[in-house]
Amino acid sequence: MWKKHPKALPFLFFSEMWERFGYYLMIGIFTLYLKDVKDGFAMNEAESADLYGTFIALVFLTPFLGGLLADRYFGYRKSIIFGGILMGIGYCMMGIHSLPMLYLAMTLVILGNGFFKPNISTLLGNVYSVPEHVHQKDEGYNIFYMGINVGAFICNFFGAALQIMLGWKWAFIAAGIGMFIGVITFIIGTKHFEEFVHKKGVTEGDMPMWKIVALILVPSVIAGILGYLMYGITGPNNLGGNLFGSDSTDAFIFACIPVIFFYANLYYKAKKDEKGPIAVMLAIFAVVILFWAVFKQNGSALNTWADRYTDRKVEGKTEVVCKALVQSKSILYSLDSVAKYDSYFRLVKTNGVVEKEVNYPIYFRNESAKKLPKKEGTISVWSTNLSQSINPGWVILLTPLVVAFFTWLRRKGKEPSTPSKIAFGLFISALSALVMVAAVKAGANGAEKVSVWWLISCYGVITIGELFLSPMGLSLVSKLSPPRITALMMGGWFLSTSIGNKLSGVLASLWDKYEDKSNFFMLNCFLLLGATLLMLSILKWSNRIMSIKNIK
Repeated sequence: MWKKHPKALPFLFFSEMWERFGYYLMIGIFTLYLKDVKDGFAMNEAESADLYGTFIALVFLTPFLGGLLADRYFGYRKSIIFGGILMGIGYCMMGIHSLPMLYLAMTLVILGNGFFKPNISTLLGNVYSVPEHVHQKDEGYNIFYMGINVGAFICNFFGAALQIMLGWKWAFIAAGIGMFIGVITFIIGTKHFEEFVHKKGVTEGDMPMWKIVALILVPSVIAGILGYLMYGITGPNNLGGNLFGSDSTDAFIFACIPVIFFYANLYYKAKKDEKGPIAVMLAIFAVVILFWAVFKQNGSALNTWADRYTDRKVEGKTEVVCKALVQSKSILYSLDSVAKYDSYFRLVKTNGVVEKEVNYPIYFRNESAKKLPKKEGTISVWSTNLSQSINPGWVILLTPLVVAFFTWLRRKGKEPSTPSKIAFGLFISALSALVMVAAVKAGANGAEKVSVWWLISCYGVITIGELFLSPMGLSLVSKLSPPRITALMMGGWFLSTSIGNKLSGVLASLWDKYEDKSNFFMLNCFLLLGATLLMLSILKWSNRIMSIKNIK
């Protein structure tokens, strides 16, 4: 796989693999930890989804600033190392059970990702900018993307074992150790990409940093505060209340407005020959927001589906293997296990005061009567966070096939343009939501648990869409962006991811409001079909701009 590619690729591949090992281990258990009524923070579905959405949104918002600082001042190497160290410390600190400490740890991860994520992706593009490798750029990004998913696949098995044996703390520490290994790998490989890591500096026409702080960062903070206070300003009796569903969502959307203005300003201030490529990138950034809004529900709504609505029971040899690998745990069944509860809690009164009783398993609430064990009996179930390995598992299996498919088309002169691949990816992703509609019907709208194969099938379909879209987006930025602002435009790609991530939390927080869960997934389908139509409407123009630049 490596022979015909730059020598830097394996080091960037494994650096990103270990970084994603840490990130996805943390994400795989994050909402489960927040909702754990014994050892976590006892949040309900809406609360955990809102915090999750805000967190992953900010994780992908800071690459805007990290890319800018790397481009102009720090260079890629220092930025990547600094960001990785911050993230590793943040993961380890999440193991300290304290809400203020959790928020501090989240802040470190958010800032660290801002320095790490856009710059390692930009560095990869720089490595493929030399004439002998420029034709392999799409393929290089696909291989790099597979590295992301190798880390994302294996991490959940470690997370499950450590959480079951030692608790949440040690699972988070493992995420931090993975991040530190990624940083060490990157440092070892420096000699293979050191000629591509230097900063580009400030060029004529660039907005000076003081002006960015004054006109973008400060207004973003002020706008975010105003958004957060919006409910209080409009008053609880005003039907408007929160404009976007919650204080944190209002704050995030408002804070994004000055940043979006900055990217629009890049277009208006660009040189004549740069306007077309920048416009194409900004238009595609806007369209793919809807993809991320659906895709990033893997850690919220689909995690909830795996936890509550999927049959996770393991028996026979499978149970023996799972127990040997510490990937399953035993849960006790009692008649109380199928009583009626308010969300995750049974509400009880003690001396007239309503309290939350937490000592019961919720797994049996919608179990088929035929599958219920005897009273005080136990069953073994695989750990919920293992479902987070389904998507990266599909990526590992399908990436070589997708790369081979496009290579075959290239040889025949029929390879679609990068924007065309993104359009196909959006449409294929829409079909994955229909799989979940069928899953809801199969389980009589949650009355009974359904086979894990529904979840596997859903992830399989959306993974194909993802492989057509996500690595292609990274490649598109590397191809179209003016060299002086490549990392900055890579930050723009992650800004669109950020907004989509926040919307994923908004959508997931609506889960309990949909009595018929099939309508929830149909909403996802319609959003992706709408994004497909938008992409098709700009496809001809996008392809024309790329042909003018003599790239595909």
